[in-house]
Amino acid sequence: MGSDDTLVYVLDVRAVYPKSAGPHGKKQAPLSDPGLPRVADAPAGKAPVVTMPRSAPPKRLEVRALVRGDGPAVRKGQLLVLQYAGYFWRNGQVFDASWSKAGPRAVPIGTGQVMKGWDQGLVGQRVGSRMLLVVPPSLGYGKKGLAQAGIKGSDTLVFVVDLLGVN
Repeated sequence: MGSDDTLVYVLDVRAVYPKSAGPHGKKQAPLSDPGLPRVADAPAGKAPVVTMPRSAPPKRLEVRALVRGDGPAVRKGQLLVLQYAGYFWRNGQVFDASWSKAGPRAVPIGTGQVMKGWDQGLVGQRVGSRMLLVVPPSLGYGKKGLAQAGIKGSDTLVFVVDLLGVN
């Protein structure tokens, strides 16, 4: 291909997810485990409000459905469209959220291209779900952390993730 060649792209738009997109399914009973964060709904298009417990974080990955979706199960290798917010266990502060950015994003799931906690916690869940993930450092950003996001190697991370679609 030369520098003067013309490129033609053909795109199929299969779905559009607005910034306000959220879960669709059956809301689950509030979490009864006092050692897990509490999640309160926010207005459409806003990140949920998460309150951390005063206890030490769990040592292993914790995955809980806050809303059980009624769509297909997420399979390894699919492109997963989601909304998410990430919080520090240590202080409850948000370090990243799609709700405060451009909106939903698509990520390859189950293939090692996102953190291990997402790969392990989201594969098998149903589209339409809102999931709570408590990710220990070993399944998050590891011992090095992620300095540009303020994530230390010792940080346990909490995510609220809305599973909007798969492709």
